[in-house]
Amino acid sequence: MSTPGQAAQVRFEVMTESHLDAVTALEQQAHPHPWQKRHFADCLTSAYEAQLLMAGDSLLGYFVAMKGVDEVHLLNITVAPPYQRQGWARVMLDALALWSSGQGAQWLWLEARHSNSRAIHIYQAHGFRHVGMRRQYYPATSGQREDAVVMSLQLNATPSQEPAP
Repeated sequence: MSTPGQAAQVRFEVMTESHLDAVTALEQQAHPHPWQKRHFADCLTSAYEAQLLMAGDSLLGYFVAMKGVDEVHLLNITVAPPYQRQGWARVMLDALALWSSGQGAQWLWLEARHSNSRAIHIYQAHGFRHVGMRRQYYPATSGQREDAVVMSLQLNATPSQEPAP
């Protein structure tokens, strides 16, 4: 088993049912209102794109995304707490954008908790733009709800072409 200090090849791996216990455990560590194992299982049953980011045997993070007609909706992206602030979220966002473009998607969409300024900053640095709010979208403490910031990233944007000489 790899330890965080060891150099290990970083790779993506398709999330399967055999990973759900480890993914759920990481989700519980990383989020105050985590997804349950059944949420991940439902995504796998629905054939959503679900990828793990691995370094040897260590789970660095994962993402789950749902493909639509000409868009992909990022449902969950999580970096394990010991590996946060090391650029792994950007690596996963790059991989998701590349996969989405390959699927013919023109847009990548997501929601982020209004209070999650760190995530919003990462998304903005990656080119996502704030396009709206979903009021009382997320569960919060004491039965309250929290707004979500809706963000989108245009994929396959073609730069303006210079006229031929």
